[in-house]
Amino acid sequence: MNDLFQNLAAKSGPVECLGQTFPNDEARREHYLKLLAEKLKDPAFRKIEGFPIGSDEDILALSDPPYYTACPNPFIEDFIRHYGKPYDSSVPYSKEPFTADVSEGKNAPIYNAHSYHTKVPHKAVMRYILHYTQPGDVLFDGFCGTGMSGVAAQLCGDRREVESLGYRVDQDGVIYDRQDQDGRVEWKPFSRLGPRMPVLNDLAPAASFIAHNFNSPVEAHDFERRAREILKSVEENHGWMYQTLHQPTPDQLNSAVRLIEKEGKPDLKQVGQVGWVNFLIWSDVFVCPECSQEVVFWDAAVDRDAGKVMDEFGCTGCGASLSKRSIDRAWTSAFDNALGKTHRQTKQVPVAINYTVGKKRFEKSLDAADIELFKKSLQETPVSWFPANELMIGDKTGEPLRIGVTNAHHFYTHRTLLVLADIRAKIFSQMHSMPALGLWFTSTLAWTNRLNRLLASNYFGGGGGVIGQTLQGTLYISSIAVETNPLERFSLRISSVPFTAPSNKAIVSTGSAAVTNIPSASVDYLFIDPPFGSNIMYSELNFLWESWLKVTTNSKQEAIENRTQNKSVDDYRRLMLGCFLEAYRVLKPGRWMTVEFSNTKASVWNAIQTSLQEAGFVVGNVSVLEKTHKGFKAVTTTTAVKQDLVISAYKPNGGLEDRFSRSGGSEDSAWDFVRTHLTYLPTVKLNGRELEFVVEREPRIIFDRMVAWFFRHNVPVPMSSQEFQSGLAQRFITRDGMIFLPEQVAEYDRKRALASQAPQMEMFVTDERSAIDWLTDFLKQRPSTYQEIHPEFISQLGAGWKKHEAKPELSSLLELNFIQYDGVGDVPSQIHSYLSSNHKDLRGLEKNSPALMAKAKDRWYVPDPNKAQDLEKKREKALLKEFEAYRSFTGRKIKESRLEVLRAGFRAAWASKDYATIISIADKLPDATLQEDEKLLTLYDLALTRTEDGA
Repeated sequence: MNDLFQNLAAKSGPVECLGQTFPNDEARREHYLKLLAEKLKDPAFRKIEGFPIGSDEDILALSDPPYYTACPNPFIEDFIRHYGKPYDSSVPYSKEPFTADVSEGKNAPIYNAHSYHTKVPHKAVMRYILHYTQPGDVLFDGFCGTGMSGVAAQLCGDRREVESLGYRVDQDGVIYDRQDQDGRVEWKPFSRLGPRMPVLNDLAPAASFIAHNFNSPVEAHDFERRAREILKSVEENHGWMYQTLHQPTPDQLNSAVRLIEKEGKPDLKQVGQVGWVNFLIWSDVFVCPECSQEVVFWDAAVDRDAGKVMDEFGCTGCGASLSKRSIDRAWTSAFDNALGKTHRQTKQVPVAINYTVGKKRFEKSLDAADIELFKKSLQETPVSWFPANELMIGDKTGEPLRIGVTNAHHFYTHRTLLVLADIRAKIFSQMHSMPALGLWFTSTLAWTNRLNRLLASNYFGGGGGVIGQTLQGTLYISSIAVETNPLERFSLRISSVPFTAPSNKAIVSTGSAAVTNIPSASVDYLFIDPPFGSNIMYSELNFLWESWLKVTTNSKQEAIENRTQNKSVDDYRRLMLGCFLEAYRVLKPGRWMTVEFSNTKASVWNAIQTSLQEAGFVVGNVSVLEKTHKGFKAVTTTTAVKQDLVISAYKPNGGLEDRFSRSGGSEDSAWDFVRTHLTYLPTVKLNGRELEFVVEREPRIIFDRMVAWFFRHNVPVPMSSQEFQSGLAQRFITRDGMIFLPEQVAEYDRKRALASQAPQMEMFVTDERSAIDWLTDFLKQRPSTYQEIHPEFISQLGAGWKKHEAKPELSSLLELNFIQYDGVGDVPSQIHSYLSSNHKDLRGLEKNSPALMAKAKDRWYVPDPNKAQDLEKKREKALLKEFEAYRSFTGRKIKESRLEVLRAGFRAAWASKDYATIISIADKLPDATLQEDEKLLTLYDLALTRTEDGA
């Protein structure tokens, strides 16, 4: 069978890889390691953006080429050439964006096999992959994290897993989705059963290592046998450190102390009944400012009866009232063998032991034997390597550095280091023949460091075995920390790990998503879950994992906001633009990219949108990906992400680009873009049986997409907004405020006939433009006088109004954008229709009826297209006149401004290629004004690019 990656369980027989046959898997690995070693000698290879930090030796030791390299993978091109299908414009491909709001929990065994800062459940990703691809298609994930997209791609060939999503699969492998069709249930075919071919990449060596392990098959019995053999050997070396006497007598304690002093590996069973330590509780020590006595936080501040930690507590020496903020920490100094010098750290002491005898758990304070055993463990020297590299200065590392935790080994107690070093050595000696062992090691590490803390409410509430894992997104060492028994933790994780992809059909790379070895237009689908602003500091939070792996992240190319790295949201946007440009290059024309978005900050949302548009992508839909569990930040901070948005964006087909270049950006180009764009938009969105408004079909949104398309090509927009709206109504079909192609509207009409009511677009007034839009919608339905409009309008100007946006006067908005009937001449049709429909006494009257004219007087209404164009020119002139005040502003910052004025001025400057004006005024604006407005941001960023390019 000609397959790229053979089942790793078959080690002894021939292995075929990239068209070559090897005697066995070890020969395959040796062959590709030699090729990789040669690559590493090339200085140009090491200069690739995002190349990780590590020696050749350590990169080769971690890598398993061609499946996985702990550096940019030079074999990706071979992989795609061998298995991908070249782009062929004659092969039809047509997909609307996946519009269903997805909700998938995190309780699947694969998901729970390894923690990470952010993860998308693989079943959620499967829905997108099945929608957009067919078996054998190539998928690329440039920010793969733990590689769930790769697992999802492979499990698209697993009938049981696909059916667990609620789909049906017939004998021929055709996959059907349930749909409500005209009031009855139908099963419609939409995909086929079969694995897809994932290319996975991440800047973080920890992530790519985990992703490789997740995407390698495991023989569960063999894994368990090897894992237990490793633990047995390590326990023989270090198990003696995790004994404790159960309810010892004074004589037994004395005997135990003598035995510990005498024996190298003392066995306390010779003395009395022995328990197996589950974990130790460690407590901070403070110094009382009144009596200068040391105060053990556990003894003074923990109310065990109430099951909580008190904010205020009494000194155990003098009784003075204290709080953590009012007292200083105690410090301790000791010689650090790993650093070769004396090291100073805040003082923590062990205060309680949780242990098991038989099947029962107990807790006790440390006795003399425990203390002696603890001292003896400190005398032991690790026989295997452990990391002692220095912790970087970062946005999330300030807390550990402040308390003297300056190096990797300071995050572990000494005896934990002894055990971890021994386990690592044994795992890494056989990891390449059993990748799940690597997954076992890194997945368990999170439970063994000092970042673990006690969940007091659970612990004292009767759940004595419950400890809390590390707070997500932090490197925080609690005042009540937990030292777990790593032997117990590794033993418990054995049953959790062997849940990986069923075969080795993924290729994994380590490096920047902005520079890949992927041929142009060779990828069939992109799924990415990139970093979002300052949400997660990956390189800092991966420090411990990568310390043990010996290969660390090159943070220069890390796409984040980070004060320590001097990366602003503007830097983040530029880094993401580089990644999206590469994604655009490798994706086949006409194909889709799915971007999961997890940030509630408007500046980050706009950074993503502008980067997508500048790279050439066009947004087709935004839906919701809901996770059933929330991380620490998601439930405690006001700006936390309550739900993840999924952006569906496409790369326009080559025909559109070719026609655009030939026409040179004429009006025909605009309508060509609209026609093409409408084919990519969802025709119908359903929430149960209710129709939803398709926002992307709203005329103003379509105009914005067209404008962004022209900006990206550095071509002036050939028409005004009103001209566009008028042309849109003439050329296309409108339904419920949405624009359709003739061939699309029949399906919408059929669904609309079954719906109880028309879908409505939600309007949120946050700036002048949205205020005009709200007034337009309001007056279309209800032409009104100023007095009638005012209270309704004021109610819309709520807390959502942008901070630096000047609030316009209603009278000014009406005068520049709408028409008021002055009571002279025939009543306009819009007002006539409204009044005759809502007032019985006015029905059937002619437009020149005095009664009708009197009722219509002073009402504002939306002008017809011709008059609207005249108004728009008048308004544009007024806006540009006001823009001159910003241009001539000599102060440092324009504290308050009108976005509509800035947008008009930026557009005019762009059209005249006056990029300097855009840049100079942008520099005077508050960051929020620029970063939180997609239109200003796009023009500013493009102006910078054109200036740098010398345009």
